[in-house]
Amino acid sequence: MKPYRLALLAASYLAIIGLTRAAGAPPNLVVILADDLGYGDVSAFRSDSDLRTPHLDQLAAEGMRFTAMRANSTVCSPTRAALLTGLYADRAGVPGVIRTERSNSWGHFAPGISTLADHLSKAGYHTALIGKWHLGLESPNTPNERGFAFFHGFLGDMMESYTTHLRHGRNYLRRNLQVEEASGHATDVFTAWACDYLGERAASRQPFLLYLAYTAPHFPIEPPADELARVQQREPGITAKRAANVALVEHLDKSIGRVLAALREAGLDRTTLVFFTSDNGGSLPHAQNNEPWRDGKQSHYDGGLRVPFMARWPGTITAGSRSDYAGLVFDIFATCLEVAGVPRPADIDARSLLPILQGDPPSETPRDLYFVRREGGTAYGGNAYHSLIRGEWKLLQNSPYRPLELYNLRNDPQETTNVIGLNQTLAREMQLALSAHIQRGGAVPWQPLPEQ
Repeated sequence: MKPYRLALLAASYLAIIGLTRAAGAPPNLVVILADDLGYGDVSAFRSDSDLRTPHLDQLAAEGMRFTAMRANSTVCSPTRAALLTGLYADRAGVPGVIRTERSNSWGHFAPGISTLADHLSKAGYHTALIGKWHLGLESPNTPNERGFAFFHGFLGDMMESYTTHLRHGRNYLRRNLQVEEASGHATDVFTAWACDYLGERAASRQPFLLYLAYTAPHFPIEPPADELARVQQREPGITAKRAANVALVEHLDKSIGRVLAALREAGLDRTTLVFFTSDNGGSLPHAQNNEPWRDGKQSHYDGGLRVPFMARWPGTITAGSRSDYAGLVFDIFATCLEVAGVPRPADIDARSLLPILQGDPPSETPRDLYFVRREGGTAYGGNAYHSLIRGEWKLLQNSPYRPLELYNLRNDPQETTNVIGLNQTLAREMQLALSAHIQRGGAVPWQPLPEQ
């Protein structure tokens, strides 16, 4: 019998003798993060979709669907750093992607900043990361050194294949600090590890944080062959690229369904707050869909920033509810701390979504939303480019060499008409606010300091 099945039997016995977690105890926390999943690639967010995500749709139907949430960055590492610290990405030392090749790495996860796992560990939670880390390969920036009691996943940026699990010919799979070997599709591997973990937690009264970070549907777009064949048969006329992406997303959806089933079988679903979202928008060259928003991954137009976002917490979140609150992925950080009873750190940028989850209006005044990405190559030259949203207005660049653009998101949600020439005073005010954010972020090194 599999280990997690044995744990489930133990959990059932504990429930019978009355030793289950007491009412009013802090909830378990599950944060599921997809990689490059477009807003239009979850059928709950797109009624005319050519793909089917019944498990994510059910999660939304059982909880709250957020229609106006954005990632903290247009690319992977910055959003992950922001999610784990509650800080804008450059304040965490990660304005760009942390890669396995030092010469092309544009961030360094700042040591000394407490992570979500650090805070929750001190509050009595067991903390686990399963899947993609992407915030450092070595000390002091391994998951176990940044607050996670248990790590079972991939240290690096992206696998060259979902089935070989290598990057530049090297194996970055780890179980805590030990090199790990695995067989099968990476999505299935991470799912099995997550189900095992949930089974182990079933017999414990200790609350837990599970941060489950998939590599899917990041390229290379490699769905299982049977999934691809099924999509091609169901969708006649679909392009080869689009079919592969649809199949990979649907495979991810099935895997998330397995995790949610394991949570239910462990008797933990009623006492667990589950979040699901993505680290940035989908990649257009890989036939991912961000409709109805303009552009995609790497872009500060909303196709690169808007992400599917949902939360489920039975007894607290009204099933089938919806929010149009314009927040950011790192608001998960502040929300988890509040529901766990952890005092909010004074200097964080994230805000708790708990009032919204409870059906109330946001408890804080509106804020500017700030975005940054630093990148190399001839298109960027190692420089950063930025964006700022203030209410209905959005000021942006999509390259450090391009002029600023300004859009009114209420009148022009698809960002088709640059109106900066007609709103010079407003643009200048927003540029000054943007400069202040850049100064704050500039106080944190984004490359490792040389050894003294």
